[in-house]
Amino acid sequence: MIDLIGALTPAGIAQHAVALLVVVPLIMAPIAALMPNGRAAWGVTLAAAIVTLWMVGVVFGQVHAADLVSYAMGGWDAPLGIEYRVDRLTLPVLGLVGVLGLLCVIYGLPSVAQEVARDKQALFYSAFLVCFSGLLGVVVTGDAFNVFVFVEISSLSTYAIIAMGAAQDRRALTAAYNYLILGTIGATFFVIGVGFLYMATGTLNMADMANILRENGHDRVTQAAFAFIVVGLGLKSAMFPLHVWLPNSYAFAPNFVTAFLASTATKVAFYALIRFVFGVFHPDAGFVMVSLTWVIAVVGVIGMLVASFQAIFQVDARRLLAYSSVAQVGYMMLGMGVGTSAGLSAGLLHLVNHGMMKGALFMALGAFALRFGLRRISDLNGMGKLMPASSVALTISGLSLVGVPLTVGFTSKWYLVSAVLDRGWWWAVAAIMLSSLLALVYVARLLSAVWLQPAPTHHGEALAPRRAPWAMLVPMYLLAIANIWFFLQSSPLVSLTQRAAAAVLGGG
Repeated sequence: MIDLIGALTPAGIAQHAVALLVVVPLIMAPIAALMPNGRAAWGVTLAAAIVTLWMVGVVFGQVHAADLVSYAMGGWDAPLGIEYRVDRLTLPVLGLVGVLGLLCVIYGLPSVAQEVARDKQALFYSAFLVCFSGLLGVVVTGDAFNVFVFVEISSLSTYAIIAMGAAQDRRALTAAYNYLILGTIGATFFVIGVGFLYMATGTLNMADMANILRENGHDRVTQAAFAFIVVGLGLKSAMFPLHVWLPNSYAFAPNFVTAFLASTATKVAFYALIRFVFGVFHPDAGFVMVSLTWVIAVVGVIGMLVASFQAIFQVDARRLLAYSSVAQVGYMMLGMGVGTSAGLSAGLLHLVNHGMMKGALFMALGAFALRFGLRRISDLNGMGKLMPASSVALTISGLSLVGVPLTVGFTSKWYLVSAVLDRGWWWAVAAIMLSSLLALVYVARLLSAVWLQPAPTHHGEALAPRRAPWAMLVPMYLLAIANIWFFLQSSPLVSLTQRAAAAVLGGG
C-alpha cells in the first residue's frame, strides 16, 4: 500500500511531502473559516485530512527506503536553518496522528453539528485544522525551538475547541481556562529548558545538540535543561501528577474534540519527551539513566495505580476514561523508564495501541450522548439493547483497555512485562497486574451498566432503539476492529515500534 501511494504521487510533490504534512492543514484552516456553514467547512477539513494522510503514506515509504528524511526549510541547511527530520522513531506517532485525524474528522460531522453552535462550526473546524497542523509539526520538526512553536500552535487552538463545548455544558469554559493556565506553565518550563540547551550547545537543531553533548559531555546547565524539559512536556502529556488539567478537558469538551485529543495530543507530547530524553540527552549519561529509573519509572507506576483507583469512583463516564488515560500514560512512562530498547519499544507500542482504544471508547460514548444525551455512567443503563452496535464497539475497546487476550492491550502489556522482567523489576510486574485489575473494575462498571442493567423508560414506555449515524459508526468500528486485528497480526506494529526504539538506542 505504501509503495502504491509513493508510485501514484508525482515526484515534485513527494519531495516536499514532509513539509506538506504541516502546510496543507494550516493553509486549509482559513479556508474552512470562510465557509458559509459547518457542513462546507467539514468538507474542507475532510479534504485536508485525506491529503495529509496521503502525505504520511509518502513519508513512510521514504523512511522505509532511506531510514531518514531530512528537509531543509527555505534552502537553509541544518544546523543553521530549520530542519524537518523524520526517522523511524517518528513513524509510529506520525501514522497515529494521520490516521486518527482522518477518522475523527469523519466522526465529527454529526457530532459537531449537534454540539457546537451553528454560527461557530466553521471556526471550530478551522481551529481543529490549526491544532492538527501543530501536532504534526511537533512530530516532524528537527528544531528544538520549533517544537515549542508547534506545541503552542496546537495548544492555543485546543483551548478554543474545548471552550466551544460550552454550547452543551458551560463548564467547558472553565476546563479550557484551567488547561490554558497549566498549558502555559508547561510551555514556559519547556522553553526555559530549550534555552539552557542553546546556552550549552549554541544550536537549536536537535541532532546537532545530541552530537555536541556527546562530544562535550553534560554539565549543570544541561542537567537543568533536562529537568525543565521533562516537567514541561510531562505536563503537556498528562504525566502523573501533572495531569490535573485533563479530566475536565475531556469531560466537558465536544465529543469530537475528546476523541481526537485522547488518541493523539498527549501521545505527541510524550513522543516529544522521548525525542529529547533519548535522542538529545541519551541514557548513556548517568543522570539521565538515574532519572529514568528512579523518577520516570517510579512516578509512572504510582500514576498507573493512583489514577486507576481514582477512575473507579467517577460517576461521569468521560471523567472515568480521562483518569484511565492518566493511568495508561503511566504504562508508557514505565516503558520509557526501563531505559532499554525493549522497554522503549513496549512504551511506544502501548502509545499506539492506547490511541486506538481510547479513540473507539470516546467515539462510543459520543454516540450515546448524541442519541440520548448521556454523560453519567448510570445513564448508560440498557444501552446494549437501545444501541447495540455502539455498545459492542465500547465493549471491545474496553476489554482492550484492561488487557484481555485477543486485544492489542494484551499485546503491549505483554511486551512491557517482558521488558521490565529483563531488568529484574518484579515490583513493576506486580504494579502492572494490580493496575490491570483496577482497570477491570472500572471497565466492568461501564459494561455492566450497558449490558446488565434494564433500559430506561419514559413515562412507563420503553425507549425505541436508535442507531448512531454511519459517519460515527464507521470510524468507531474501524478502531474497534483494529483492537483485535493488531493482536492477531501484531508483527507490523511490533516491528514498527522496535525499529523506532532502535533508531535512538540501538538493539540493546
